[in-house]
Amino acid sequence: MLVLASGVAALHGLAVLFMLTGALLALRWPRLLLLHAPVALAILAVNLAGADCPLTDLELWLRERAGAPGYANGFLGHYLLDPLGLDVDAAATQLGIYVTAFGLNALGYGLLAARATRRSARGRGRFPRGPRRRTPAPL
Repeated sequence: MLVLASGVAALHGLAVLFMLTGALLALRWPRLLLLHAPVALAILAVNLAGADCPLTDLELWLRERAGAPGYANGFLGHYLLDPLGLDVDAAATQLGIYVTAFGLNALGYGLLAARATRRSARGRGRFPRGPRRRTPAPL
């Protein structure tokens, strides 16, 4: 069970990392947006609702079943913020988390939107060209 709990924690870490970087990765692989948008929206919904993350709940349940101790302060608090000596409940820490998440996603989606705008502008006003005709050189 502890191996499963560790697997859930690894999956959770990958989900957080993907939520942070997915929009930027989509600059290279645009189809990632089909996965990133729902993942980012689900994570945002859980956070805005103030609900416990289902992945954290699953990990803690598996740890309990394995006889391992649980932890408080959620996934980010336990694995990232506590080791750095940051208080997960501090307003500055919460602000930092939201600014980082929003900033990276705004940057990625902004660059994607700018790219789409440039591509559509490039296509406007042009007529398809046929083969070029050479005019005979004057004699």
